Amino acid sequence: MELRHLEYFVAVAEERHFTRAAHRLMVSQSGLSASVRALERELGAPLFVRSTRRVELTGEGRALLVEAHRALASVRAGKEAVAAVQGLLRGTLVVGTEQCVTGVHVPGLLARFRSEHPDVEVRLRQAGSAALVEDVAEGRLDLAFAALSGPAPDGVRLVPLASEPMVLLCHPGHPLAGAAGVRWADLGGEVFVDFHEDWGARGLNDRAFAAAGTARRVALEVNDVHSLIELVGHGLGIAVVPRPIARKKEAAVLRTVPLTGAEDPFWEVSVVLPEDRRTGPAARELLSYLPDTPLGGACETAPAAPAPAPARAASAAAVPAARTAPPVPASRTTPPVPGSRTPPTVAAPAPRG
Repeated sequence: MELRHLEYFVAVAEERHFTRAAHRLMVSQSGLSASVRALERELGAPLFVRSTRRVELTGEGRALLVEAHRALASVRAGKEAVAAVQGLLRGTLVVGTEQCVTGVHVPGLLARFRSEHPDVEVRLRQAGSAALVEDVAEGRLDLAFAALSGPAPDGVRLVPLASEPMVLLCHPGHPLAGAAGVRWADLGGEVFVDFHEDWGARGLNDRAFAAAGTARRVALEVNDVHSLIELVGHGLGIAVVPRPIARKKEAAVLRTVPLTGAEDPFWEVSVVLPEDRRTGPAARELLSYLPDTPLGGACETAPAAPAPAPARAASAAAVPAARTAPPVPASRTTPPVPGSRTPPTVAAPAPRG
């Protein structure tokens, strides 16, 4: 089985179209089709159901796609390992992140990495935490910054970064706007704005309300933080969000109310790494930047970019089994939410520019 055939197969599977896949790979469509047919003959099974508009994976194709991603990721890691021994850092680093994670400023982290390692192509994918975990486990991402609570899902391991409490966000005219605190169990009759189900905060909310024995109605589902804030600002519903989202400048006109109750959960942000294979040199180098990278939610205004630090040899970077972000003094420009308890190992927001 040729690697080129696997690469072509993955491109068609992801694009769901032979012409778009050929354009992406910069090869002829006839050559691409011939490679896929050769792979199907070798495996003795059809991999796609073809139509005039798009193609769909067969059951055999779906099974192969998982292993093809892993095989190509292993080959890429092998090439990068050899380059690292030679004192070089090159190849591709594919990173995923959920929007507005805390504990790391992703744009600043990637900017520093690219300035120090221009021979490494950096790619970024933004998605919900559930999708990011699946992509890391199946080799489509080298690592991801995601919000997950509880034990690590199958196929990945977690490096904790930061933890924040959940708070209620509402319009100033809402009856709860002036409350000193509110219980999860008392919110059952409200209309909610929340994220899609694969976001970490949504999963945490669903579990917390279930633990409180409270049914709730999510009438408005969004896939970005700014839409959620805008909908709450128009009085279309309330939202339960991680505290860094409530501290965004766009949310300054809204009201933040602490949540109380024995079931109080914390929004936990971690680096998601593959469990079943060695982390590549480029990913190890990126992780080595975390202790001296400005901490704070990507929701906050980024601090001025520091001068790039001297490049370090990739072979010197090691990935710990788990690493917690170092304690950071609380920001003096953003007051804490009154009435909330202090979570363990909370990274403070980045200073506002």
